[in-house]
Parts: sequence; structure tokens; C-alpha cells
Amino acid sequence: MLADIHQLTIVFTAYIIAAGSPGPSNMRIMGVAMTDGRRAALAIASGVVSGSIFWGLMAATGVSAVLSRYAEALVVLQVLGGLYLLYLAFRAGKAALSSDKDLLRPTVERKATAATLYKRGLLMHLTNPKSILAWIALMTLGLGPGSSPHTVVVILLGCAILSVTIFCGYAIVFSTAPMIRLYRRARRWIEGTLAVFFGFAGLMLLLTHI
Repeated sequence: MLADIHQLTIVFTAYIIAAGSPGPSNMRIMGVAMTDGRRAALAIASGVVSGSIFWGLMAATGVSAVLSRYAEALVVLQVLGGLYLLYLAFRAGKAALSSDKDLLRPTVERKATAATLYKRGLLMHLTNPKSILAWIALMTLGLGPGSSPHTVVVILLGCAILSVTIFCGYAIVFSTAPMIRLYRRARRWIEGTLAVFFGFAGLMLLLTHI
């Protein structure tokens, strides 16, 4: 029992660090929250959460471990994910260079339905091969030779709760009035930073061999 608790503590701590640290998904949620509000950000966050849970289920059943042995499959995900991040970099860069009058025009997120925004968040997480590898590492950390199916269920449920808390938490916090005022004051700097971040992450994903 103590061994299981120790393993679960390691897994949950690792997940909090991995999911909570700045990354493409978090930065995307933050940006949408400040520019387009809580509804849009929560829809994006819901897609990210679903993507994370999906890869968790794949890791728990061993499917992702099998997938990781096929370099071609991971390369396809890597290219798609890299191109999508570069697209986000282009859009953020365009927003940074736009005039304040352009802020009055409906953005892609404002015009999109909740279902469309959900799909965009889901796509971002599903096309990131590092998510697969991260979940394989988490399962390796949490499951020892004598681990029971109960332990797997606890890991998945715990990480699902943490995922909702972290990603939706970003959506809620960054859609508050102080954050929106901060965005309006430093819009160009924030969008420029997002453009650089997404561009760097996209290039790294395209150029790094898994």
C-alpha cells in the first residue's frame, strides 16, 4: 500500500509539472482567454483535456507504447503538430502587427462555435508526439511489476482531475478582468511573445528527431 502511494505521488507530481509548465497548449489557452474570453478558452481547454485523457488511455492499454515503436507514425504527428504551431505563430505575429482598430473585428475564435474550438484544442494535443512519450514515462513511473489494475485506474482518474484543474484553471484565471486589461495594455508584446514561442516550438518539433 505504501509503495502504491509513493508511486502515485511521483506520478501526480510529474504530471502537475509537465501539464502546468508553459507549453504550446497552455500558451494557447492563455492567449485565447485574454483575447476572446472565458467561453472560448474553456472550449479550447476542454479539447486539450480530452487529448490528454486519450493518450493516457492509450498508454494504460499499451497502445501508445506500440505506436512509439513505429517511427513513421510519430513523424506524421510531429510534422502535423509542428505545422499547426507555425500556423499559430503566424496568426499571433499578424495580431502583434495589427492596429488597435482591428481588435474590434471578430477573431477566428470569436466567430467559431464551441465545438470547433474544442476540436482545435483536441488537435493541438493529439498531434504532439511528446504527449505520447510523456504518458509512457508516467505509466512507467507509476506501474511496478506488482501493480494492480486498480492502480492504473487511480492514475488515470487522478491525472484527468489534475488535467481539468490545470488547463481549465488557465482559461479561468487568464480571462479575468485584470488579465484582460493587462492584455489590452501590452497587446503587441504579448502577441509577439506568443508568436516567437509558437514559432520556436513548431520549428523544434519539425527539426527534432524522436
